Amino acid sequence: MAEDRRTRRTRRALGGALVELVLERGFSALTVEDITERADVARATFYAHFKGKDDLFARVTTDLLEQLAQRLEPAVSGSAVGFTGKPLLEMLRHVSDERDVYRVVLRGEGDGKPLQMFVDSCAAATAQEFKARAERNSVQPRIDADLLARVWVGEQIAVLRWWAEQDTPPMPAEEAVRMLLDLALHGRYWASGFTAPDRAQF
Repeated sequence: MAEDRRTRRTRRALGGALVELVLERGFSALTVEDITERADVARATFYAHFKGKDDLFARVTTDLLEQLAQRLEPAVSGSAVGFTGKPLLEMLRHVSDERDVYRVVLRGEGDGKPLQMFVDSCAAATAQEFKARAERNSVQPRIDADLLARVWVGEQIAVLRWWAEQDTPPMPAEEAVRMLLDLALHGRYWASGFTAPDRAQF
């Protein structure tokens, strides 16, 4: 138990040092020595846990995704139909709580690999939920669930990065969620102020 606590403390210290330094200097400029010095951790200890700085960044991203999944689970499971806005509200709150980590991930630091990991994980979970929701409600999706999930997550990523980059939220989270919920229910054409045509023309 003591070893587990020590391991968690070491990994948190290294992860925190990585995030701080990326915000200060950018990921490509960092060395393992920079990270261990900031974290006050021996270099040998670093390599006992991670292969290198890319491996550490991947761990930071995985931890962020796991925290997000835990936050979202009650919001997602509480609705059979969905489109309540609760998951998105929880995401915005999580960004506010972990702003610096979201900044370094969503900016595409580390050659974009952590960002790709974040997008792929969110898209896979979203597609699974869309498929399960359709089955629970005996409906047939009109758009491929994997494509729909990618579109949905892409929009969310853009909003989350915008949110993370603001030191002060640009608007109340509840207001942003209300507008995005309207967008989800009515579509972009309606949101732009137009009356939707019977069918789009190509």
